[in-house]
Amino acid sequence: MHALIQGILIWYFATLEQFGLLGVVVLMAMESSIFPVPSELVIPPAAYLESHAKGGGMLLALAVILAGTIGSYLGAAITYWVSRVVGRPLIVRFGRYIFIPEHKLRVAEHWVGRYGAGGIFFARLLPVVRHLISIPAGLMGLRFRTFSTMTLLGSFIWCTMLTVFGLFMAKDMEVVLQQKNAAEPEALKHAMNNLSLGTILLVVIMAACYVFIVLRQGQKKEGDTAKCKMKDAK
Repeated sequence: MHALIQGILIWYFATLEQFGLLGVVVLMAMESSIFPVPSELVIPPAAYLESHAKGGGMLLALAVILAGTIGSYLGAAITYWVSRVVGRPLIVRFGRYIFIPEHKLRVAEHWVGRYGAGGIFFARLLPVVRHLISIPAGLMGLRFRTFSTMTLLGSFIWCTMLTVFGLFMAKDMEVVLQQKNAAEPEALKHAMNNLSLGTILLVVIMAACYVFIVLRQGQKKEGDTAKCKMKDAK
């Protein structure tokens, strides 16, 4: 398993070395649309490559953040307008063929309907709804300027977090990517374990934020409902 992941990372780094930051833009645009390209596997390796392997330091790390943000916005904007043009019936009918089953669409629609523009911002930081949120925003006719602002802000913060993660895990990435360490299974195993645990921790933190936001909004809604009932009773 480690050899497979190592091979994937080596291939990805070769791709980044060939296309540079443009590759980050394209992959993040795919991640923000309908293609299942995890941003957790795009930004951290790119941050390591640009800042450490190429010796670009924090300047190129910032460039990775900007490239990721631009890519995320482009993918989200395209998905927004496509959804707005084709409409819900076609998306429901053919969505399952492009990784958008109806139940996932309903989750995203519920999110936008409940949290509005703020939901677009937080969706860029959360699993499940992150790559789908542009669809209900387009279907519901959310103002594009508002959608763009929230998408850019949320994407910038998310890409910043992933870049910091990539810089923090730089030593482990270096071990994984060095072919010579294939003869040092313990070093490779240790590095892969660190990367896996770090990624899991990042996902858990984001999931906890998701739960916190949902529960808090739910409690607020219940409180508002209770106040309305008290007023009606009076």
